[in-house]
Amino acid sequence: MFKVLVSDPISDLGIQKLFDANDVSVVKETGLNEDELIKIISDFDALLVRSQTKVTRKIMEAATKLKVIGRAGVGVDNIDLDAATQRGIIVINAPDGNTISTCEHTFAMMMAVARNIPQGYKKTITGEWDRKSFVGVELNNKVLGIIGMGRIGTEVAERAKAFNMKIIGFDPFLTEERAEKLGIEKGSVNDIAQKADFITVHTPLTKETRHMIAKPQFELMKKGVRIINCARGGIIDEYALVEAIDQGIVFGAAFDVFESEPPQKDHPFLNHDKVIVTPHLGASTQEAQENVAIDVSEEVLNILLNKPFKNAVNMPHVPSSVLNKLQPYFELGEKLGSFLTQLTKDSIEEIHINFSGELADVDTAPLSRIIIKGVLAHYLDSEVNVVNSMHLAETKGVKIVRQRSSSTKGFTNLITLTLKTKSGEKTIAGTLLNGYGPRIVQIDQYPVDISPEGIFIYISHQDKPGAIGKIGTLLGQNDVNIATMQVGRKIIGGDAVMILTVDKQPSKTVRKLLTDTSEIVSAKEIIL
Repeated sequence: MFKVLVSDPISDLGIQKLFDANDVSVVKETGLNEDELIKIISDFDALLVRSQTKVTRKIMEAATKLKVIGRAGVGVDNIDLDAATQRGIIVINAPDGNTISTCEHTFAMMMAVARNIPQGYKKTITGEWDRKSFVGVELNNKVLGIIGMGRIGTEVAERAKAFNMKIIGFDPFLTEERAEKLGIEKGSVNDIAQKADFITVHTPLTKETRHMIAKPQFELMKKGVRIINCARGGIIDEYALVEAIDQGIVFGAAFDVFESEPPQKDHPFLNHDKVIVTPHLGASTQEAQENVAIDVSEEVLNILLNKPFKNAVNMPHVPSSVLNKLQPYFELGEKLGSFLTQLTKDSIEEIHINFSGELADVDTAPLSRIIIKGVLAHYLDSEVNVVNSMHLAETKGVKIVRQRSSSTKGFTNLITLTLKTKSGEKTIAGTLLNGYGPRIVQIDQYPVDISPEGIFIYISHQDKPGAIGKIGTLLGQNDVNIATMQVGRKIIGGDAVMILTVDKQPSKTVRKLLTDTSEIVSAKEIIL
């Protein structure tokens, strides 16, 4: 039975799939502080949060069973991603569910700051009829600078075109081709600062984006610019913004988010007549709250049930179409890593993975992680999974080399794995055969044809008459039944390998009898 803790208010309708799932128990307990969460988190396999719960390293260290943290929303700055990755905890979010709501709130704030709507409302309800103090500006023909051209930024751009605005977009991944397709101009942050009449930000909060709009950018801006932030607090330097407003550079600002939430009572935004504020309402619509809860609960359930998932924050994002192509190779990749590691004597210094054939044309990052997981699971004492496999390899000083090639040695697809140690290297290759599934087709220089499942005895021996018979007789005399046998050699009378699939594990005594046989160089047990 999997236990899921919901520690922030999340729509019951949105997480109905978790309530309905077999073998899943859902506990809703909101408003917990760090110490309270630490006391109970060890019982849970999954944690669902919004933005209120701060999931710290201390909490994760106490979460001995935790497999996944689901964020019902986009931003994950309330979750210690480094700690999660190191502990192999998958962090997922719901990047699509609140896109439209946040986009629409951005325009609500943009219109409010353009037409002084809150200020006019406040004065009108006091009985004053003041039309002269609140003359605004049109959006028509104005330049809108959008910093962050992801999902929300793109939706903002589409709607801004309906207002006949001219758009400049900045994003590290925005290409000229995509900008042209969106009908916008591609520019830098400084370009936007110099040209824009309105500036809106739609980036995550990272080390790189913190205070990306600060005093140097405000000094570049033309007089009368209006600033909107419905993304994350901290992207814009709040105190530098107030200074720019007081200096007459910025006409006004509309903020839905703050560096510290809720803001302190003496925060300069709260008593400034040129700043419009809302209490982080970007995703606060019925539709968005249900959508993000549905998205994240589906992902959490998939992870608990070992099914494919797509919105992991601390793993590479892979489109569903690519994931569908890779999924059949996951079992093969992990077993190649596991098999070869069990053959390797010394500490691994380098892991080389080569993808050939149809695999050479797709993003194989998730498959690489699974292969490395298979390697490290026998190499480390700590738990290894697809989230932390790369991190653990790096911390151990293991070099990872990934390559692609067109040569498949006659196969439609081929994964070749090489482990390098101080004493040499070992290689294994595998493929998917139509109708037969995963197959190991090469070990070192020897061609083989093995289904990667079961108990194996891997024997290095001299190619001499009677050697195979001796091995079969020895195992039979010790009640070890041989299910399959593969023999590989390069030349007559030279080095050879024998790979046996057996029905039960051979005892230490049997393994010693094998290695004491004159023709046998070594014998290793491998379990997949």
